Amino acid sequence: MEYNTARDHLIIPEYGRNIQKMVDYTITIEDREKRTESANAIILSMAQMNPSIKETSDYTRVLWDHLYIISGFKLDVDGPYPMPSAAEMNKKPERIGYSDKNIVLRHYGKHLINMIAKAAEYEEGEEKEALIVAIANQMKKSYLKWNRESINDLTIGKHLNELSGGKLVLPEEVKLIAISEVIQRPKNKKKKTGKGGQKNKHDNSKRRKNNQNRK
Repeated sequence: MEYNTARDHLIIPEYGRNIQKMVDYTITIEDREKRTESANAIILSMAQMNPSIKETSDYTRVLWDHLYIISGFKLDVDGPYPMPSAAEMNKKPERIGYSDKNIVLRHYGKHLINMIAKAAEYEEGEEKEALIVAIANQMKKSYLKWNRESINDLTIGKHLNELSGGKLVLPEEVKLIAISEVIQRPKNKKKKTGKGGQKNKHDNSKRRKNNQNRK
């Protein structure tokens, strides 16, 4: 009996050992044309064994890349795609850079901070005033999602002014969205006694009297 621990390592286990043996055999075929025919047959088998790969865009290219990888980049055939280099396939993805900007009052979120910065560039007028109120209302909603305690409009106006570098001022007479509109308190459900309920109550008392008379 041959154990898996004694067998060669599977380069791409998803395709199984038989595919790897077929690839190893194809590498040994001396005739290039026959070697290419064998490679195409392996590609068809790989697609059948891993049908989910067809959901990938340009999946035939992926299959050929996998074939070359399984062969250890030793398979020399006339395929539809050039054989990639080992260095190219093993290349690590580029590191994603994170923003190094310090976000003040994080509970408002980055998008809201960007909106404030954009609004600060507007010229004075009705459009800017309306935008200030709209942003302030959104700030109040965001704050209450982060902290469900009460917050007054003066504090929101202060935060808006700080985040805009003093360029946006919320008028003191402006009333922002009410807290009750943002945080919905659970309502106590009262049991409704309809006509059907009164009728059932009457029927039950009638049955009790009949039972007593029978006794």
